Amino acid sequence: MKFEICISPKIREACPTFRAGIIYADVTNNDYNDLLWNEIAKECEFLKQSYTIEQINKRPNILATRNAYKKTGKDPNRYRPSAESLTRRIIRNIDLYRINTLVDLINLVSLRSGYSIGGFDAEKISGNKLTLGIGEVEEIFHGIGRGILNIEGLPVYRDAIGGIGTPTSDEERTKIGLNTKKILVIINSHGTHEDLSDTIIYTEYLLKKFAEANNIKHQIIKNSFE
Repeated sequence: MKFEICISPKIREACPTFRAGIIYADVTNNDYNDLLWNEIAKECEFLKQSYTIEQINKRPNILATRNAYKKTGKDPNRYRPSAESLTRRIIRNIDLYRINTLVDLINLVSLRSGYSIGGFDAEKISGNKLTLGIGEVEEIFHGIGRGILNIEGLPVYRDAIGGIGTPTSDEERTKIGLNTKKILVIINSHGTHEDLSDTIIYTEYLLKKFAEANNIKHQIIKNSFE
């Protein structure tokens, strides 16, 4: 299951260097994987040894996303990119939520790379087209575990019904669950993109190792203004 992914003129103008790594796969999900959490624990320890709380938002891919927020009209100190929020939890010694294996491995990739990553149940997406735009005033968006989220000024992917994902939070309607069989992963890159391909490869490796992924396909979407 593949989607046509379009970048709106507003994003093209505000974020001229934007790229996205797109991954599709058939998967098997489960509640918890001990080996995966061993990997997560190692990454968390590395982050604790490498960064202070003041240094987190200077990580290149986090900083690039924060700068994109400023250009699209959102305060990144009030609505932090998900990669920043995850890393802050670790540095503050707050345990990560254990959701399910697919979500947990996406969080691991985000922690390691600094990219904010959307993970969606592809079969819950309406239509075969996604458009990346900017959130509108009073646009309804139910952030996962957050209730109604003010997405005005946030980059947002929309399907035929409405928003499904932002770099701050994904939407309840298309979230990954234990019954997810087809996954769509979107790695949002606003920086130099030097490690985007490596991050795609690492994500695919984790999907194969921990989620029995097959029929994996990927592509990189570029802003035509780049």
